Amino acid sequence: MERGGAGRRTRAEHPRHPRRDRRGRRPPCNPAVRLAVAAATLSLAAVVPGPNAFAAGSPGRYAFTDDAPSVAGATSTTDAERLEPGRTYKSSLPRNGKLYYRLDLDATSTAYVSATAVPAAGTTVAATDGLRTSVQDAHGASCSFQAARFGASRSPHPVAAWGAREASPGRTLCQGAGTYYVLIERVGADGSSTDTWPLELAAFSEPPLEHTGATAAPESWNSASPEPVTGQAVERAGGAGFAGASAIGPGVWRTRIRPGETLFYKVPVDWGQQPNATAELGSASEGGGYVSGALTLSLYNPVRGHVEEAYAGYRGRQASAGLAPLPPVDHANRHGFADQVKSLRFAGFHYLVVHLAAQTAERFGEGPYGLTLRVRVDGTVRPGPDYAGRSEPGQLFEVTARDRAAATPAGAAGGTVALRVLAAGGIGAGTVLLAVLGVWTMAARRRTASSDASGSSGAL
Repeated sequence: MERGGAGRRTRAEHPRHPRRDRRGRRPPCNPAVRLAVAAATLSLAAVVPGPNAFAAGSPGRYAFTDDAPSVAGATSTTDAERLEPGRTYKSSLPRNGKLYYRLDLDATSTAYVSATAVPAAGTTVAATDGLRTSVQDAHGASCSFQAARFGASRSPHPVAAWGAREASPGRTLCQGAGTYYVLIERVGADGSSTDTWPLELAAFSEPPLEHTGATAAPESWNSASPEPVTGQAVERAGGAGFAGASAIGPGVWRTRIRPGETLFYKVPVDWGQQPNATAELGSASEGGGYVSGALTLSLYNPVRGHVEEAYAGYRGRQASAGLAPLPPVDHANRHGFADQVKSLRFAGFHYLVVHLAAQTAERFGEGPYGLTLRVRVDGTVRPGPDYAGRSEPGQLFEVTARDRAAATPAGAAGGTVALRVLAAGGIGAGTVLLAVLGVWTMAARRRTASSDASGSSGAL
């Protein structure tokens, strides 16, 4: 804008700088206009993603749940702090540590607690190193336990293990309302660094059924190895934690991954469906040798319970790690014997977690490396069980139309519709904002004209 001559604007003509009155005061802005501008701005911010909205996680970094409160683990059950179902917490686990947390449960709901350990980049971990999560009743009896270890990768990355208090008429231990305890402890820490690990704790609850269901897991299911998914790959960066996992569905997905990095994805799997996935690491452009367990692909259920895991070594040529065939999701799977069967007990988002071992950089460079995910979800969707209540958090064991739309490639019909809705929302918010600014401008000009007229009559 010119600073002089005929092209120069006076302050009275500029909507952001209305003329002051004779006492030097700005005319008051209509509160309704202020509210409309704020609402339009918030709408636009909600629709337009920020610069890091689709960015993958950095090597060695984990994205904890936003606003998760911190809770200190106690060395004794006497001082254990309460975990509330439906909430996520931050904590920490020292080497050779044993920490207790408390659950206050009713007699009918099943409770789950998952602990995710996040060792820092550069930490030394052994194949047998890891953590163990267990739930105990007030008498010291063990309700359940699970251990998660770093395995063949021997590379520090997030690992999660879950525990449960299952309310069931057929059980005798760990039944009834009362106080229960969650015990988190390091296992196999010999030869590992002495670092304290950050922890993310997530507590969930599952309501009972309206009527007693099956008391045995299905005996037969399609256990044949599924054929690999083919087709054009869709770009989709992974998230850096469970809370920020990127939604994907059946199809071929592609991104880049660096040594030491862990990527999180979530796949909607409904009742009666079988999840399966293969991770493929692209060839390297330099280096040589061999990295054992370089690529790790893990599957977790909706309450972050470990289901299955696959590894692949790397010689600089393309390599893949594929999950073993898994049974369809069924409420009765909890009565099975194998952990893989028992873990597939409810519908909802299941998590695919991919890690590239840090030592890959020593042999083949810092990358990034091409990563392809081939995802299958087979089987016919069946009606879910009739729950006599609400899960915590809500809709945890459901697959909604919104979930499916988020996981659909942009080139498919559902993805196109989702993008159109997003675009319409963006256009709508922008239009509202422009309209409000126009009204604001007109109102400012009218106030200025009125002020000028009032000022002139007063001078006479």
